[in-house]
Amino acid sequence: MVRKILVSAVLAGAVLATSGCHHKVQNPLANIDSKQPDKGLFDRGMDSMKHARYQEARTLLETLINTYPDSEYIARAKLALGDAWYAEGGKAAWQQAESEYKDFQTFFPNLPEASEAQLKIATMHYRQMEKPDRDFAEAQRAADEYKLMIQQYPESPLVPQAKQKLREVQEVLAERQYRIAHFYNLRDNLAASQARLQSLTESYPLYSGIDEALYELGGLYEREAAGLKRQKIPDAQKEKLVAQFEKKAIEAYSKIVARYPATDRVPDAKRRLEALKAPIPVPTPEALAESKAEEASRERLKLVAKVTGNFKKRPNVLAASKVGDPNLQEETVANAAAIVNDLTNQINGMQASQNIGMKAVAAGTGTPAANEAAPGTPSEGQTAEGTAAKPAPAQVNEIQKSDTGTQAAGTDSKAAPADPKQESSSKKKEKKGLRKLIPF
Repeated sequence: MVRKILVSAVLAGAVLATSGCHHKVQNPLANIDSKQPDKGLFDRGMDSMKHARYQEARTLLETLINTYPDSEYIARAKLALGDAWYAEGGKAAWQQAESEYKDFQTFFPNLPEASEAQLKIATMHYRQMEKPDRDFAEAQRAADEYKLMIQQYPESPLVPQAKQKLREVQEVLAERQYRIAHFYNLRDNLAASQARLQSLTESYPLYSGIDEALYELGGLYEREAAGLKRQKIPDAQKEKLVAQFEKKAIEAYSKIVARYPATDRVPDAKRRLEALKAPIPVPTPEALAESKAEEASRERLKLVAKVTGNFKKRPNVLAASKVGDPNLQEETVANAAAIVNDLTNQINGMQASQNIGMKAVAAGTGTPAANEAAPGTPSEGQTAEGTAAKPAPAQVNEIQKSDTGTQAAGTDSKAAPADPKQESSSKKKEKKGLRKLIPF
């Protein structure tokens, strides 16, 4: 009886062993076929993403990446890991997505999907972009990332999409610059307004309000030229400085006519050129066609959209051009303080030249110039015989006066001082003249 039970147990074990050879071993973690576990993990991760189970998808993809580093699905898994964060959305998730996309580009720079990863990085910043009167950090980041995508992957089929997004971002950045420049202009801060408008017109040629920006810049140069005409500097130097600013104004007006002939400010620019007695340029057929194409591609904002747009966080980019190559260079940044210092140095240099010229004329005619003693007059610190005079005893609480001319020894120290009212008035007049030109 015992022998029969043992034989039955052995036969049962053999049957179980034989049947196990015909069944596939299951992975308890992934519940997939053990012959292709990496593919199974990837497929399940994609299925989880399809059903918006992003955390589950990331767990499966990370398991694949860490467990099977030599798998043929590694590249696709790393890209999908970034996609899971990207699809989840939100600032924190997008930061993680950007990190994953950057890792993908580092490890697989030559794959076609690398350009897709770069485009998604730029798009995340584009979606966080705010209106021109608010924080522009995300807009600037988006512009930098789109430029990088276009320059690093010029053969990618995604480049046209990146260029259009870059045009829209640059429209927002240019509008921000124009609003700041206009704000300074209304408050007579000419140097600050000039710096902003120079940066705008050089960096954003496709801006929808480029003609208005150039026209305002030309007006600033004319105002600065008019302010210089009121300065007390030699006529020759004054005419030179005035001519420099009028030349810049002519260049700004001429650019409207020659480069943007289809814009609204062309008639006004022509009138200003006539007033400045400057030739009016004739736009080339290519420039006229280019300007017309840019203006025709812009969408006009309706009144309802303008009103409702004030309550939205996202900027309206309908006015952005849909043709033309956006600027891929770094934005030029003009410095208002440097503009003021340069002009001040030129004016001071001219005034110094005038003083030197007056001294030279005085020396040539035998007349003593300012701050010079007449010939034969004992200079300060000498007696009439030419010997050195003894220094005067130290005075207590003596007010030090600036010398306006050389005093001979023995001159009465109680000479009448200059009229303080007249001196103050002259200083104020000099400041007032500069303030009209340099309102800092």
